[in-house]
Amino acid sequence: MQKVITPVNAEGRAKLGIRAGDTVRVVQNIVELKKGKGNDKKEKTIKNTRKQTFEGLVLSVKHGAEAGGSFTVRAILSGVGVEKTFPLYSPVIDSIEIVKRSKVRRAKLYFIREKAAKAVRRQLRNARMLNLKSDETIAPVEAEAVAEEVEGAGETAAPTVEEKVEEVAAV
Repeated sequence: MQKVITPVNAEGRAKLGIRAGDTVRVVQNIVELKKGKGNDKKEKTIKNTRKQTFEGLVLSVKHGAEAGGSFTVRAILSGVGVEKTFPLYSPVIDSIEIVKRSKVRRAKLYFIREKAAKAVRRQLRNARMLNLKSDETIAPVEAEAVAEEVEGAGETAAPTVEEKVEEVAAV
């Protein structure tokens, strides 16, 4: 049998035993290529590597711990559901850490996608029913009340823009 030389700790990743329902933290090595001109005015390509973490729920594991094994991770980033599929033995992956194990009754958790979408729709529907007003606009009745408070305050009110301009012009 021929031993394959790889930068990946294959035994360690196989022993992890990633399953659907696990919350994992995957650290990736990202290579950014930046083109620019150097001191000699020739175009150069600069490589910049950084580590990026992606933490989320494992939806599925395909092909187990085989050579072509992969797993799909779902996370909510800035209110948007993002899914990434990672090859288990990819050298781009720096480390995989299992944060939490959950007991699930399914091998593939694809129903989580619809479940999350329904929850978001429910929240939007409830917000519309509350008839919330935006902070940016002030209703005309409220604007009049604010104007009366400012007039009634007299000297304690903050100076207006015109008053500040006159003060600066006087100096």
